[in-house]
Amino acid sequence: MKKRLALVGLALLVCVLPIAGQPKYGVTAVADKGTDFATIKTYTWQSGWDANDKKVHAQIVSAVDRELKALGLTLKATGPSDAMVKYAALRRVDVEVSMLANPDAARRQYDVGSLLIVMTKPGTSTELWRARIDKPIEVDPAAVEAAVNSAVIDIFAKYPTRKK
Repeated sequence: MKKRLALVGLALLVCVLPIAGQPKYGVTAVADKGTDFATIKTYTWQSGWDANDKKVHAQIVSAVDRELKALGLTLKATGPSDAMVKYAALRRVDVEVSMLANPDAARRQYDVGSLLIVMTKPGTSTELWRARIDKPIEVDPAAVEAAVNSAVIDIFAKYPTRKK
């Protein structure tokens, strides 16, 4: 009986490991339950995590500004605001690893872009909203702006006041 149970457990493990090892792409978002997002009308940018590439930075800021404007928020250059917004961007390479793959074959590689947008309460570190997207991207410089716009649109689809 114990031997049979061990074999069943091993079979399950062999079946589940390849699935569990697959990268998870998409958007994750967390909103503060105590925040009424309908009352947030203004925002300012907080720097610190900006992309190293100035062109990419400008594309991200422009796309986020466009989405926040569509939600009814107004950018304030200075002065008090209802929220502060910042972002972090990262490009990485994911490698397909499979127990069933030919050990002599090259592993497939994916360029992946990650974009994190955080909205905080001004003057505090209290996070009002945090959203992150991880998705395969094309690294061709001509495709960067389209990838940024697509990622930001996907992120803001999860904004708490966005109508489904």
